Amino acid sequence: MLSDKIKLTSKEILEKEFKSGMRGYKAEDVDKFLDVVIKDYETFYQEYDLLVQENARLKRQVEEAGKKPQPSNTNSGSTNFDILRRLSNLEKHVFGSKLYD
Repeated sequence: MLSDKIKLTSKEILEKEFKSGMRGYKAEDVDKFLDVVIKDYETFYQEYDLLVQENARLKRQVEEAGKKPQPSNTNSGSTNFDILRRLSNLEKHVFGSKLYD
């Protein structure tokens, strides 16, 4: 699962402390960058949660659709016959006796 592979949370990023050295980075630049990273992580987690929920919902729909009895095609033969008969009658009406000459 993805959450097992992610090492940091937005809270851990926010609370991370860095030691300062003689020629270290400017703390405010690091803080600004980490703020962007935190927002991205929060957006990522929100999107991930939505996708997990949607995935679960779609899986339930597939399972429910599989459990419903499928309509039988016993009427398809008579339906096809009816369509052919109507088509034949329409041809007779449009073309009349020319069709059989």
